[in-house]
Order: sequence, then structure tokens, then C-alpha cells
Amino acid sequence: MSTLEANQQERSKGLSKPVKIAVANGDGIGPEIMDATLKILNAAGANIEPDFIELGEKVYLSGNTSGIEDSSWKAINANKIIFKAPITTPQGKGYKSLNVTLRKSLGLFANVRPVQALTPYVPSHFPEMDVVVIRENEEDLYAGIEHRQTQDVYQCLKLITRPGCERIVRYAFEYAKAFGRKKVTCMLKDNIMKITDGLFHKVFDEIAPEYPEIESETQIIDIGSARLAAQPENYDVIVTANLYGDIISDIAAEIGGSVGMCGSANIGKNVAMFEAIHGSAPDIAGQNIANPSGLLNAGISLMAHIGQTEVGDKVKNAWLRTLEEGYHTADIYREGVSKEKLGTKEFAERVISNLGKKPSHFNESELSKGKGQINVPDYTRKEQDKELVGIDVFIDWKGSDPDIIGNALDKIEAYKLKLKMITNRGVKVFPNGLEETYCTDHWRCRFVGFNQDTPAYASIEFDHVLALLSKIADADFDIIKTENLYNFDGQRGFSLGQGE
Repeated sequence: MSTLEANQQERSKGLSKPVKIAVANGDGIGPEIMDATLKILNAAGANIEPDFIELGEKVYLSGNTSGIEDSSWKAINANKIIFKAPITTPQGKGYKSLNVTLRKSLGLFANVRPVQALTPYVPSHFPEMDVVVIRENEEDLYAGIEHRQTQDVYQCLKLITRPGCERIVRYAFEYAKAFGRKKVTCMLKDNIMKITDGLFHKVFDEIAPEYPEIESETQIIDIGSARLAAQPENYDVIVTANLYGDIISDIAAEIGGSVGMCGSANIGKNVAMFEAIHGSAPDIAGQNIANPSGLLNAGISLMAHIGQTEVGDKVKNAWLRTLEEGYHTADIYREGVSKEKLGTKEFAERVISNLGKKPSHFNESELSKGKGQINVPDYTRKEQDKELVGIDVFIDWKGSDPDIIGNALDKIEAYKLKLKMITNRGVKVFPNGLEETYCTDHWRCRFVGFNQDTPAYASIEFDHVLALLSKIADADFDIIKTENLYNFDGQRGFSLGQGE
């Protein structure tokens, strides 16, 4: 049994004991919408005990560059659940995003963002839209590993791992199974990033057959995003990598009617965090006009997570009933559609008055009909034979003629290693490059194991690499980065250059 499954089962037992939750009031409108949300949850019978923690703007400005106190980390580790209002990251001074810090430090690998159209009360062209975007939350370009390598060239590393892919894809299918969803769509860009996104695709294809009752499909992210924007009713659950998921979850929320109405869950093996997806909106803070719906929807997901699904259904139905009756906050108020414009506190009171009532236009919430637990097994690494066959040497060279650097490097040999090609921004420029290709000061020079008795990409030793690098440095070339080239179980573990 996984830790995630065990935690869910434990939380669903013995509801006489309140579930302690680390609660962060946040910044800007955060305290207002958190107060409104907690009042609604408590009125609905939520069996929770808030443990208030300090994080966000005040902590940053106190000199703590992480934005979170040690005591808050302790509360999170003790309670295993965070309910967080939006926070403000101060501009300038290089402050890192606390949201990203929390997600990565706590292993919150799955970001879950449900989007349901709320027409006609919230304008949308797609009244049948009901989509859940499940986004990998820890890796990809969001690893935040960036370097300036030359005067002209900057780099960001895209890291995709097999355990990361397996966890998020498995979670998407388990989520669909638990909540009666019919289809999982994988979106990626493996026609270009054949190794990184190719791994995500491969893992999806490996796991999908284990869920024959759930339809599965794969789409390239660009056309998939366009189709999502044009026909969202054709999608059910979408699973994707971190950057793509960040983008398309906001696309989904916007075409569904409003980013401000959506909540999200961040799920890990041991800890879970629930939050609205909108910002802290300091320009309207303290005016009693903020809409608490996004945080309230996050609270509904929290109720499901801790096994109090009946409370989640009760709150969701009362909220939908309130929207149907035309009681709206300023951000969604419309003449001719809305009945009355309410402040934050008054909206919460109206929702509370509707507890126990069902919506008539919208479908009733059915969280309590979910089946089973979401089970994500621990990753098991399968050992593979790893063979070093070459090295990409990145050089900072201010020249513009590839033949000059190419002919100079072509004379350098170390054991079996010999120059095979040079690329500039990924395009082969030596040998036999095109003069039209624009070249900057960043040259990838590929040396591979190659001699009369062996084919290209023959096995080499790392001592050979060290000897090669020494000779390149002696020739006065500025080495800025290297990447070893490996085969795994005889399969190439690196991409070919364009034109190679």
C-alpha cells in the first residue's frame, strides 16, 4: 500500500477527532477570503481544526528570503495538510516563488485543477465544459536550473524523469477511476523533444492499458491547446508536464468563465496543499469585495481528500445554488443576470443559508460517490547497462565561420575520440553546413568514439574524455559546458543534431 493510500484511508476513519490543518491566511485579499471560506466549511460540518501558520510577504520582508518561518515548516510536517490563501512575493531582490518552494520541497507532484463552466451566471461559450487538468508539479523547466553560458546565449535545463512521469500519469488514471471520469488525454511535444517528452509519452503508453475502462489518447500540446480552447467539452482529464500544465490550466479556467472561480490541489505522497489559483489582488484588499469562490472550491477538494466528501458535496451544492439564485460578488455581477451584488462576507452568509439545498440548473456535486483510493506505487528502478560513447563539448567562440573552428577541432584526437559534427543553436554547421545558417557564439562540438575498426559511437573510457578536454583547452578554446553521451541497453540516450 502506498503512503498516499494509507493517509487517505486513515483520514477517512474516526471523524469524531478533528483533522488538524495548517492554514495560511496569505496576503492581499487572502485573510478575507480565508475567513469567509472557513466559516462556510465550519457551518457545513467540516470536522477540521485550523493550525494557523505565517508565510508570505511579511516573512519575506522580515529578512527571511524563503518566505516561510521554521515554525510553519514544523506545522506543515506535523499536520500533512496545508490550506493556503494567495500570497504576495515582493518584487525585486530575487525572491524565489514560495509556491514553487512548497511544491518541490514537500514532493507535491500532482497539481489538480478542475474547471466547470458556470453559464449563464458566469459567461462562457462552453456550457458543457467539465475538465480536470492534472499537471506534473516538480520538474520540467520549473527545476529552475539556468545558466548564462556566453555573451549571447542563456540556457534553461528541461529535466524529465521516469519516476516523475510514472507518478503523474498513474495519478491521472487513478483520479479518473476514483471519480468516474471516462477519458484521459496526454498532451506533450515529443515530435520535437523526442527524448524528454518522448519519455512522458512512452510512460503514458505503458500505463494506459492497465485501465481498459478508461479511454486514453495523446495529443501534441500546440494543437491540443487549440482544441481545448475550441471544444473543451471533448476533454475530461488532461495529464501533462509542468510548463504545459501551467499554461493550459489557465486556458481552461479562462474559457470556463473565470480564473478567479477555480481552486487547485497539490498532492504528494505525504503532504497535500489546497489553494486558489488566482493572486493576492492587493489593489482590492480590505474592501470586502473579493470573491472567495476559488479558495472555497479548493476547500471542497480538501474535504474530499480527508474523507469528508459529504461535507464537500454539501458546500458545493450550496455554492452552486447561490450562483443560480443570482447572488454574486462584484467580479461576476451582471445586470439582467444577477439578482444582487454581495460583498465577501455577505456572499459567504448566503452560501451558508443555502447549505442543505441542491442546485436546479447545475448537476449536483457527487464527490461522495467516488470509488476507492488513489494508489500511486513507489517507483522501482530497473537497472540498465550504461555505455559512454562520446561527449558534447560546448565552446564559447566569437568567430562566425564554422569551417575555421571545425577544421581546428578536427585535428584534435584523444584515443578513439574524434570530432563528428558541430552545431550552433542545434543546427549542424560543420561539416557541410549551409552558409545561410545564423551562428552565435555558442558551439556544440560532438566528439564520439570512432576509428577504423569501430563504427561511430563506439564505447570509450572517461579517461579518454579528460585527455580530449585537456587538448581542446591547450588549443585555447573556451570550454563552457560538457555533456557525456551514453547508450542505455544499447539504445541511444541523446538526440541527433538537426542535419546530423
